[in-house]
Amino acid sequence: MESNFDSLSRSEAINKLGELTADRNRLADSIRVPWPLLAGFGAVAAWWVGAAATTSPGENFEPPATSGLAFAILFVIAYLIQRETGIRFKRMGSRAVLAMVGILFGCFTLFSVSLGLVSLGMQWAVSFTSVVAFTLTTWLTAVAYRSAAETLRRG
Repeated sequence: MESNFDSLSRSEAINKLGELTADRNRLADSIRVPWPLLAGFGAVAAWWVGAAATTSPGENFEPPATSGLAFAILFVIAYLIQRETGIRFKRMGSRAVLAMVGILFGCFTLFSVSLGLVSLGMQWAVSFTSVVAFTLTTWLTAVAYRSAAETLRRG
């Protein structure tokens, strides 16, 4: 594509910028939220929080061995979202960053609560914290995705 703007008048340049803005808005409006993939993030979070039920908290505590696999799956899901939408988000926006921090804080808190429940002999209650992790993560990844799409709209 050739860039030769020397011959453009002021009104033509304004018109071209308007067209670019319209294209950006059309692109942002056409983005649909890939709910199955966002639910995949939630499923990985629920799986990780639920892994606390298989541990033995206390002096000989060893974290679940599946943590590395969970992070690898998260990267695969992020790649699939990029491939599904065809958009690479270079900037996500401050709301998306806060949502991601919320996911990390929420999952670590729920994992800790799950460990506490396991130490009290209530392994069955970890299913509730896993459901909360799934719901929280799916919702917050949708917030982050929408924020990234809105940041794309603004340029």
